[in-house]
This record gives sequence, structure tokens and C-alpha cells, in this order.
Amino acid sequence: MRIGPYVLPNALIVAPMAGVTDRPFRQLCKRLRAGYAISEMVGADPRLRNTVKSQRRLDHAGEVAPIAVQIAGADPRMLADAARYNVDHGAQLIDINMGCPAKKVCNAAAGSALLSNEPLAASIVAAVIAAVDVPVTLKIRTGPSPDARNAVAIARMAEGAGIAAIAVHGRTRACAFVGAVEYETIRAVKDTIAIPVIANGDIESPQRAREVLALTGADGLMIGRAAQGRPWIFREIEHFLATGEELPPPTVVEARALILEHLADHYAFHGEEVGVRTARKHLGWYTESLSGGAEFRREVNAALMAATQIAIVSRYFDRLAAESDRLVYKPQQVEEADIRSLQKARYATVKTLAPRVGEALAA
Repeated sequence: MRIGPYVLPNALIVAPMAGVTDRPFRQLCKRLRAGYAISEMVGADPRLRNTVKSQRRLDHAGEVAPIAVQIAGADPRMLADAARYNVDHGAQLIDINMGCPAKKVCNAAAGSALLSNEPLAASIVAAVIAAVDVPVTLKIRTGPSPDARNAVAIARMAEGAGIAAIAVHGRTRACAFVGAVEYETIRAVKDTIAIPVIANGDIESPQRAREVLALTGADGLMIGRAAQGRPWIFREIEHFLATGEELPPPTVVEARALILEHLADHYAFHGEEVGVRTARKHLGWYTESLSGGAEFRREVNAALMAATQIAIVSRYFDRLAAESDRLVYKPQQVEEADIRSLQKARYATVKTLAPRVGEALAA
């Protein structure tokens, strides 16, 4: 798939996820055959730029190109300035967020709330495209609500303005992450425009990936929550689409090595104190359906030092290696309370940046 001048190694894309798609995670997914990854959303308000988190998001050192940054806001001039600022700091593509359903973002008229104001959406797209000389892409949903779907109209406007590619999450703003994905709406968008269309929503397996491509005719697939704790899903999908054969799960030895490397990069990027705290959700996702995962999570979530977390991870994977050469997923062994905890952590990621972005946009 091509986006502007960039020919991607494949059409599998890491969805931008607040609190998840930091540089270490994007790099890991690219190593595991994601063809492209987009940053966490960055608020357009310039008052956010000097915060530690914002400065960290400007750090693209060593990242595999192309480097894509997603911006969020509701003011065309501010978003245009944010696009210029991020390009000046290394972004090679800019993605506009019109897909986030978090209330505090939407209450500031940003994210998927923009789908309810087509003139403003058009002004934002035009302003950002005019501001930078790199490709600009767009992430949307199917509309504000099931009775007001306008993805086709938004996509037609975006293509006419010069958007290089569009990703469509197959639910409305009102649906958030609940209910069936509207693959037929993504198909309607694909049938309407000529630029690359990327399908997003509930792509949780190689088999589903193939089904979604067939249902939508999309040029690419964007994978978000399914990559949490399973970054190797990209190579699994790539292999299945190419051969029709399923790859086996990673060996325990490989999984341990990948996770420990991820932790090392995570601590180095965020610092130990923040890194230990924010690594907990990743470790929870990695072990969500593995034998003894609930006990492991209780232990690792109490760790306050990186060395302690690493030691707990190593002991846990030593035990798994004694049971099997490869990871064995056992969903039925996950405790009910633990399922609720993991679901809460998974869905909360979309809100991680929402308070800060929402308050800044409303200011």
C-alpha cells in the first residue's frame, strides 16, 4: 500500500491508541511485521507542548520510517500549526483524529464529534493540508450515531481536499466500542473514493483479517486492541494472508525475550518510576489468557522497581517454559474478576489522554 510517496512493506497498520502506542510499542510492532504505525494522539493546543508527555511524544529517535503523528483538536488554525510543529520535529505524515469517542474529547468538539459538523471538518482538513508538505491522512468513524451515518460524505470531502488515505472505524461515535462493526459502511466508503481506505474494528485474528478484506474491499487493515499483549498478530496476519496457513504461537523463549526487550525500551523511554507503573497494563495484556496469569498480575502489579518487575516476568516465563515450548492460550482459565479488570484497563486506554486534551481544547 502507498501513502503519498511512502510504499509500506505491507498494509497492516497499528492504530493510534492513547497510552499505548508510544515509541517503544510502535517499534516493537514494526519489528513484528506491522507495516506502519501512528502515534498516540497529540493535542493541538500549543500550551501542551512543554509538558513531559508532549516532549516525549516528539522523540522519534531511531524509529522506522515513515513516522506518523496523529493530532487532535477542533480549531483549524491550531491544528494547522500543530501539523507544522510536528513536521518540524520529525513527523513524515500527519493524521487527523476524527475518530476518538472519549467524552472529554468530544465535549470539546474534537475527535469524532467533528463528524457532526461537516463544515468544520472540511475546514480542518483543508487547513492542515495547506499547512504542511507531507501526506495528511484522516481517521474517522461511520458517523455521529446509527441514524446519522455520514462516513461516505466525509470521505468524499476528504479525498477532494487532498487527504492521502482514510481509516474508518466501523462504528459510530455513539456506539464507542460496543456492538457489531459496520463493515458494509466501510465497503461503501471504499466504493466511493479512490484513495486508500483502511478498515478498522474488531480485527482480532488472521481469519477475521481475511474476512474483513473480503467484506470491505479495503486497501489495508488497522489493528488496535487486538495488538495489546499480542504484537506478533501482525506477522500472524501477514503470513496467513500470504499462505492461508496459521503460524503457531510464539515460543515461550521468544515471547519472554520480546517482552523483556519491550520492558527495557519502555523503562528507558519513560523513566523507571513512570515506566514501571505504565508497564503494568502491557504485562496484563501479555498474560491475559495464559496459565497462572491472574496470580502473575497480582504479583507484578505490586512491584515498584524495574528490576523487580523483570525478575517476576523471568520467573513466570521460566514456569511456562517448563509446561510447554510455546505459549498456550487458555481463555477459560481467566477468572471472572480478572476479566473485568482487564476489560476495564483495555477500554480505559482510549481515555488516557482525554482529560488533558479535553481540558486544553476547552480552555
